[in-house]
Amino acid sequence: MSEPEDKPRGSLFDALRDRSRVVTSEFSGTVPRGLRVATAYSWRFLVVAAAIGVAIWLVIQLKLLVIPLLVSILITALLWPVFTWMLRHRVPRWAAIAISVIGTLAIVAGLLWLVIWQVARQWRSVQASTVDAVEQFREYLIDGPLHLTAAQIDDLLAQGLNLIQEQASMLWSGALALGSTLGHVAVGALLSLFILLCLLADGGGIWRWTTRLFPVKARPAVDGAARAGWVMVVSYARTQLLVATIDAIGIGLGAFFLGVPLAIPVAVLVFLGAFVPIVGAVFTGALAVFLALVYNGPWIALWMLVVVLGVQQIEGHVLQPLLMGSAVKVHPLAVVLVVAGGAMIAGIPGALFAVPLAAFVNVVAVYIGDRAWEPGSRRRANDYIWTTVPRPRRVRA
Repeated sequence: MSEPEDKPRGSLFDALRDRSRVVTSEFSGTVPRGLRVATAYSWRFLVVAAAIGVAIWLVIQLKLLVIPLLVSILITALLWPVFTWMLRHRVPRWAAIAISVIGTLAIVAGLLWLVIWQVARQWRSVQASTVDAVEQFREYLIDGPLHLTAAQIDDLLAQGLNLIQEQASMLWSGALALGSTLGHVAVGALLSLFILLCLLADGGGIWRWTTRLFPVKARPAVDGAARAGWVMVVSYARTQLLVATIDAIGIGLGAFFLGVPLAIPVAVLVFLGAFVPIVGAVFTGALAVFLALVYNGPWIALWMLVVVLGVQQIEGHVLQPLLMGSAVKVHPLAVVLVVAGGAMIAGIPGALFAVPLAAFVNVVAVYIGDRAWEPGSRRRANDYIWTTVPRPRRVRA
């Protein structure tokens, strides 16, 4: 049925109402369908990438606020199992908060005291071992394959000292920057403590207020996806804490029995480095082997390397599968890429939070993709840490 002749044609109102009227050109019919689909995907991808870029830029600009917030969330996830256990056993909330926070501060203070105590106790022997190692290295340069003379070595040392003196202004500015950084760390620590207290005291109320920022129809999906992601973060933090403790005890005891100095500081560094998967273990293990090589010789360094590799193999093939199973499992290649990308964007904090953030996004994406918030879904938030790992399909004979 045709339109009446007296009705105006070509009006904007009619173009909006009649979906069959689209803007075309003489080339529309000649553009391949594959190119049109690729173009549609491309401009949408550019919009998403621009949005992600703006979000990363805002995070970098507000890093003094974002980093304490993420640290507080991670510490809350570490304390959550113990905190909720106390609440379930009718411990008053204020008492549970006090026990959790004061206990954590006491553990951190105890570790720092042990590090300072051993460094102060072994400083003289470490200094003497350092002098001996330098002399041995000097003799190796003279008697080894390089056949350097004492005068050449002294000239190289003099050039190094001159370079340091020439860069004195840069070093001084770096020291001032370090002082500013230490001030930021102190302020960030206080802010993290305040946020931690708020999360433990009224985390549920804060989250309910946050969900009200979304449209009404989107609130069930946002709430369900975030709760599934929170279960994942708690599982990740709890498992990483246990694995880091076992790694630190294993490598620390190995260094102690092998006579490597500063065994407690090495164990503390191993504990902290375990929270940066793969990369942290490699660097802290290399540091332990280097100390053994410098202060104890190549044979002790070789045995220290055996201890480090043995502990890491037990972690990778026994502890992680046994304690975490397929929960929060991310392929090692993805872990390396995510940690490297996080370090490139935000340095050490980026490497620290890259893996839990990636696992959180993974769980949230799977939850939303399955529309698990709908009443007909049989899955709960606790189930999604076990369903984010693709399982190989069985090939029928």
